Amino acid sequence: MPFNKRNMKLRNNKIALIFGFVICAFSSIYAQTSQKKKIDGVVAVVGDYVVLDSDIDKTFVELQAQGVDTKNIARCEMLGKLLEDKLYAHQAIQDSIVVSDGEVNEFMNAQLDQMVEQVGSIDKVIQFYNKRNLEDFKAYFFDVVKMNKLTQQMQHKIFEDVEITPEEVRLFFNKIPKDELPVFGAEMEVAQIVVKPVVGPAEKQKAIDKLKELKKEVQGGASFFSRAVIYSEDKGSSSNGGYYKLTKKTQFVKEFKDVAFSLQEGEISEPFETEFGYHIIFLEKIRGQELDIRHILISPKVTDEALKEAKTKIENIRKRIVEGQISFAEAAKEYSDEKETKNSGGVLMNPRTMSTRFELTKMDPTLYGEVSELKDNAVSFPLVDQEQNGNKKYKLITVTNRYEEHTADFATDYLKIKDLALKEKQLKAIAKWTDEKIKETYIKINGEYRDCKFTNNWLKK
Repeated sequence: MPFNKRNMKLRNNKIALIFGFVICAFSSIYAQTSQKKKIDGVVAVVGDYVVLDSDIDKTFVELQAQGVDTKNIARCEMLGKLLEDKLYAHQAIQDSIVVSDGEVNEFMNAQLDQMVEQVGSIDKVIQFYNKRNLEDFKAYFFDVVKMNKLTQQMQHKIFEDVEITPEEVRLFFNKIPKDELPVFGAEMEVAQIVVKPVVGPAEKQKAIDKLKELKKEVQGGASFFSRAVIYSEDKGSSSNGGYYKLTKKTQFVKEFKDVAFSLQEGEISEPFETEFGYHIIFLEKIRGQELDIRHILISPKVTDEALKEAKTKIENIRKRIVEGQISFAEAAKEYSDEKETKNSGGVLMNPRTMSTRFELTKMDPTLYGEVSELKDNAVSFPLVDQEQNGNKKYKLITVTNRYEEHTADFATDYLKIKDLALKEKQLKAIAKWTDEKIKETYIKINGEYRDCKFTNNWLKK
């Protein structure tokens, strides 16, 4: 199989994996108009799930709103994608995969916040979807989100045991004809030194005292939910009353989980510190190994004097580097306040690829703006950055390596090639799983869609 066709298949299947998790605030625009033009109907059944003709229409509009070119996607192909989603969700239930109501509500509220930010008000969002009120809107999306979550977890279960060896990567690469090897874009490696202003004891005590005050109010009958909405500085949870679902494996800082799992149901913690600031946690419900918690975060504020001292410190660090008294990597290890990067000499990790390289065309615009004019080994002037809690910090940036656009090389681009090889192996695992589950699942395709030429054997011919 030529590599360019294989690569296209990889991209198409990757799109198929993420389609089901997109919730777009504009999908109802089509739904409102198309329902007036034709009668909706069931076009397919997969286990306990149905696919309506309007579901195909809505998926087209959702993809277009996300910037996906749908001109060459046929309705039969889109139906095939929806059938895959339903099969994943159906099998997830058969395999006893559980998605809690709290998890669904947390995700749905986060999506709703994004929609409100886009269009300006909750009323406009409700109007977009042609729903009578917020309860009607949430009832509609609850089932949609839950199915998507089941789909996601089922896919993860299929993938979790798929691994690839270095020998398999080598064989994958050697099968690609030389004239069809992928071309990787220009990349660079970036390092930084971060200096954070020192927060004084008085500011820390203010945060602690405020949290103690809020705890006392809740114990006196006030709502923890409302206090979190008003006072919590955690943007990811404040609008939802500080709610999180927590397990031992949840990727939260250790201090936070230690406190949460030490509480009794209904108990509120004393204020405690993490790298994000000070918290109190309310343990709402214990569900086996899973906790429903709410928390309030208050971050001590940085004074102007502390900010000025931090700027002076980082200017002195830059002066020593530029004058050759110390290397950038040595300065990062000795002075940087960013623990994630200081031990690697300040080298940043690309969160998309988990490597140290950043492809220029895919680089975060803010980071690109900071490094695009830097020459090799030049050090930027102090840049002001902002942490999640709103406090300012200073940083220096340098470009440590550049890689020009080039044809794939096994040694240089091993991680990228490994990723391609793993995706191909995952696709084979998905194909095998899908073929097996289609055979044992009740599936019915109605009307004109029985004439579709599906990639999978949905018609069981």
